[in-house]
Amino acid sequence: MTTRSEVLEHFGITANNSGAFGGTWLETTGPVFDSVDPSTGEVLATVTGASLDEYDTVVEAATEAFDGWRMLPAPQRGEYVRRIGNALRENRDELGALVSVEMGKILPEGIGEVQEMIDICDFAVGLSRQLYGLTMASERPRHRMFEQWHPLGPIGVITAFNFPVAPWSWNATIASVCGDPIVWKPSERTPLTAIAVTRIVQSVMEGSGFEAVFSLVIGDGPTVGDAMSRDRRLPLISATGSCRMGRILGPIVAERMGRSILELGGNNAVVVMDDADLDLATRATLFSAVGTAGQRCTSQRRLIVQSGIADEMVRRLAAAYRQVPIGDPLEEGILMGPLTSQRAIDEMLSLIHI
Repeated sequence: MTTRSEVLEHFGITANNSGAFGGTWLETTGPVFDSVDPSTGEVLATVTGASLDEYDTVVEAATEAFDGWRMLPAPQRGEYVRRIGNALRENRDELGALVSVEMGKILPEGIGEVQEMIDICDFAVGLSRQLYGLTMASERPRHRMFEQWHPLGPIGVITAFNFPVAPWSWNATIASVCGDPIVWKPSERTPLTAIAVTRIVQSVMEGSGFEAVFSLVIGDGPTVGDAMSRDRRLPLISATGSCRMGRILGPIVAERMGRSILELGGNNAVVVMDDADLDLATRATLFSAVGTAGQRCTSQRRLIVQSGIADEMVRRLAAAYRQVPIGDPLEEGILMGPLTSQRAIDEMLSLIHI
């Protein structure tokens, strides 16, 4: 894949695309989202998101799929995940390029993110034969006690723009081998990667009767995200995003006695003492701050240095930053792509000023 148009064409991305899949692609009528290439500011394609009625259709399809999927032996569920992993292998470089185009991270990072998906598929396949429970001795004659884990039901997965595909796989592959369908709400900033992943998975699940096990619903947080957090049909919500998002979503899910898994933003610091290896500290700091243009939950945002070595650390960092090639994330040799939007740039400059 060398051009943006080739990447889009590979996954059948057209000028406008449906933003909901519940066993079949729906004719969506919700808000229209532009997928903008952060390198150029140009619109790659548009996605028509799901209305609340269409969201309900998707969740209902996942709920119906749960009845049959949970009864399928776990190793058979793992076989579907094995085939999904192979389909991702076949599309690794193309999907990695789409991640780079739509999100802005450099191509090695985009491909690396897809490799994470492949790796977690391998892990989940093994897990499908290891869903163990304890067997315990009973004090009552002719009785035995044992643990048997049961599927929860359809799982809501909310992902963020900075890692548009890997966190879905961490949740979806493990949940599915455990017997739980997935309803995925990706970031509306990166909808095309979600559509591409859903089409890859659809190619594996087609004709199985379990197509709705891996469902997709694209919409914004205040509508679709809020509906997911309040939906009693989704006993668990796994969400990646800002701390603000977590503070809103967590209590809503807890209020209905649901469960939540929250992976939220950070304010990470590196502490450099005066006996540190400054070459190592400089490389570690640069990598931690520049990777994904500093848009990871694990990105370094603060550097705490003992005063005696502060000037030398600043000098080394300034020299290192001057050597970082910044540009089109698809170009070979580029180490840092663009921030995701003008808003992200404005927020970064504001924080630097503070």
